[in-house]
Amino acid sequence: MHNAPSVLLFGHGYWGKNIARNLHALGALGGVCEPDPGQVSVLAERYPDIPVYATVDEALKECATPAVAISTPAATHAELALRCLTDGRDVFVEKPLALTVADGDALVARARQTGRILMVGHLLEYHPAVVELDRLVRTGALGALQYLYSNRLNLGKFRREENSLWSFAPHDIAVILRLVGTMPKQVEAFGGAYLRSDVADTTVTHLSFDGGVQAHIFVSWLHPYKEQRLVVVGAERMAVFDDRQPWPSKLVVHDKGADWVGDDPIPRAGAGTPVELDEAEPLREELAHFLACVRDQSKPLTDGENGVRVLRVLEDAQNDLRRRVD
Repeated sequence: MHNAPSVLLFGHGYWGKNIARNLHALGALGGVCEPDPGQVSVLAERYPDIPVYATVDEALKECATPAVAISTPAATHAELALRCLTDGRDVFVEKPLALTVADGDALVARARQTGRILMVGHLLEYHPAVVELDRLVRTGALGALQYLYSNRLNLGKFRREENSLWSFAPHDIAVILRLVGTMPKQVEAFGGAYLRSDVADTTVTHLSFDGGVQAHIFVSWLHPYKEQRLVVVGAERMAVFDDRQPWPSKLVVHDKGADWVGDDPIPRAGAGTPVELDEAEPLREELAHFLACVRDQSKPLTDGENGVRVLRVLEDAQNDLRRRVD
């Protein structure tokens, strides 16, 4: 990106390394804060000209970038983002924005007070297939929305500090809220903890919206195969976004539905039509958007308010899950 703003990255772990790679490719990696000696060695080899800092204090003191990206453990997001906003930096923070709605609200308020940008990493909202799917919904190509469901399943990576709901579901919640265009009126969640008694390995979250639209989200890290699929059913057509498929087949619109003959609905089994997409790495698109927002001081698509809306659904789901366990 031409004249890209410089960004200080916190965390070069499982996901942070992908952020570093993309920021560097965009000409925007200004420094990395990473205490792990093994990762420091990797950074020195991959980005020999990029300064590396061992502590947050050192990084904020010595690395004078206008913006930061946070890819540290979820439990640290709120405190670190608040500190960076207070320090006068524009902030990109990986999902979830925080672990409570209260902390999310505090970040939004601080961003407003300081006049800084706050953006959350809801990656799927920048995926070309989701961008096109949103266009199809907005233009009425599928007809009125009826129901949506997503499956995000895999074997591992098992976590101790967050359950499968908080680890996997934020992306799908963000996309469903975007497509429906409103918050759910009811949130229910069901789950099971099998590896550790206090960490749910699998959850199903059900969302009910005004107008009769329904959605459910099935996530699990205790599953025999990987699946990343979103199905959107409209009154006229149905769409399937399967991120495991090659680009020509990632998004398919099916001319399927129900036609009425008298008082009886008759299945209409029409053909599926793949939707042509621009092949692009969603993370690259997301970070390029953040850099453009920093440069122009414009509002991100996935701003702090967006992050808090997802937190509200997560918190409601977690509370319902806890109520059922108790």
